[in-house]
Amino acid sequence: MDDTKPSKSARKRAYLALHKLGEELITLRESDQQAMPLDEELRDAVLEARRIKAHGALRRQKQYIGKLMGRIDPDPIREALARLRRTS
Repeated sequence: MDDTKPSKSARKRAYLALHKLGEELITLRESDQQAMPLDEELRDAVLEARRIKAHGALRRQKQYIGKLMGRIDPDPIREALARLRRTS
């Protein structure tokens, strides 16, 4: 009976990794961002974050992006970012 679930610290590390990945998406150039395998809702959230200037609102938008990232498989996005870094 090994029904252990990840510890709170492990879940937090995973969330923070997704949050950081989402922040990287915000900083990409628009042309690079279009090449990313993002679903429509996540793409809209990232574009909205680029328009936000208020610190508190941007922080909340980044949290929302992290929440959306938790619903999808982040590996294709990580791979696309790695390819982009290699070509830069």
